[in-house]
Amino acid sequence: MNISRTKKLVGVTAAAGLLIALAGCGAAPESTPSETADAIDVVEGFTPCLVSDDGGFNDKSFNQSALEGMEMAAEELGVEPIEVESSSANDYAPNLDNLIAEGCTFIVAVGFKLSADTIASATANPDVDYAIIDDWADADFNGETDAPNIKPLMFDTVQAAYLGGYAAAAWSAEAGVNKVGTFGGIQIPPVTIFMDGFVDGVAKYNEDKGADVATFGWDVAGQEGSFTGGFAANDTAKVTAQGILDQGVDVILPVGGPIYQSARDAIADGGANTVMLGVDSDLAVVDPSVADLVLTSIMKRIDQAVYEATMAAATGEFDVAPYVGTLENEGVGLSGFGSFESQLPEGLVDELAALQEQIISGELEVTSPSSP
Repeated sequence: MNISRTKKLVGVTAAAGLLIALAGCGAAPESTPSETADAIDVVEGFTPCLVSDDGGFNDKSFNQSALEGMEMAAEELGVEPIEVESSSANDYAPNLDNLIAEGCTFIVAVGFKLSADTIASATANPDVDYAIIDDWADADFNGETDAPNIKPLMFDTVQAAYLGGYAAAAWSAEAGVNKVGTFGGIQIPPVTIFMDGFVDGVAKYNEDKGADVATFGWDVAGQEGSFTGGFAANDTAKVTAQGILDQGVDVILPVGGPIYQSARDAIADGGANTVMLGVDSDLAVVDPSVADLVLTSIMKRIDQAVYEATMAAATGEFDVAPYVGTLENEGVGLSGFGSFESQLPEGLVDELAALQEQIISGELEVTSPSSP
């Protein structure tokens, strides 16, 4: 079957070393395709497929990370994946239908927003393996996925966000500003879990240091805050970002893929000496144009989760037991601080490493109402 490497079907519009151990930010498979392709016994006819949400594969965030994981596995396996973008929610079901028509044997749906359509597709195609990112595929909340052939790929991002919040507070306190903020795209668990960890990490810094760094944009207790209503980088997102900047913050956390671009634009217009935190991927790396603004990134290793699920499906070892990324298994983590490394408050790196160990050991409990 001759399949193009990326196929657009429906609705498509055209301190580096510092926290490698701390973040677990990237151990790619050690073997190379040339070393392993012949040794892997791939199920006959295996065709891996990926469908994005409406953020698209160039979101510098979770869609792009999933794409990288799929392509890493496909290259190692010596197979051609089918990768389809969605430009709106109306594309999800038709894109999934078209992937089935193309002969896909393993389908990864990127994101919470595809849940209902993924469940419907999996139910109608019980012989196809599915995985979904950031969702339990459990619409009736009975503790089981609503189709027996779906593997949830979940991330306890609150753990990494806690470290990010602590670092943000330390940065702001060192500068004498003592104000940080956050805003999100849509108020859904994969977004608010970042915001919960961020705010709680700031509170931990205040507790440990006797500081008084204020947070804006999210109330953990009330689960209320500032949202753009979507994940597009548009005027609404820019106005939302500006509303946080107007509080006088010098660190801002935009949670929602491309909306970081709106935060960047608001910072540029305001001329404030403000830095931001990235989410999902190492933002300073995937978008070097904002590297001089990105203090650090709160990462979800979606690429590795998709890679591992794809490899298992390819070799007939796929199972639907949920995967949950944590600091311990390096499924989540904090990136390095890039160009800001030399400017960090003294002792911060060691403090973050100690906090990470306490979270992993269970000595420090870090959780969110949205924790998986």
